[in-house]
Amino acid sequence: MATDAKVKGPASYFPSIEKTYGKPVSHWFKLLDSVRDKKHSEQVAFLKTKHQLGHGHGHANALVAYYRTQQGS
Repeated sequence: MATDAKVKGPASYFPSIEKTYGKPVSHWFKLLDSVRDKKHSEQVAFLKTKHQLGHGHGHANALVAYYRTQQGS
């Protein structure tokens, strides 16, 4: 039985995020715990400005989008 193992959605960015920043995605999710009550855009800005997650790659947005789905937000 063949399955499509291709990861889609925000999680598809995770290998690139881990390679680029040298930290597992769990590191970023722990940081997002500290701003869990903020809006999506505020969480993205937090990662970009406070933790230098790159602008333009969509990395911060992907992490926040995935994080929020796991939190039920």
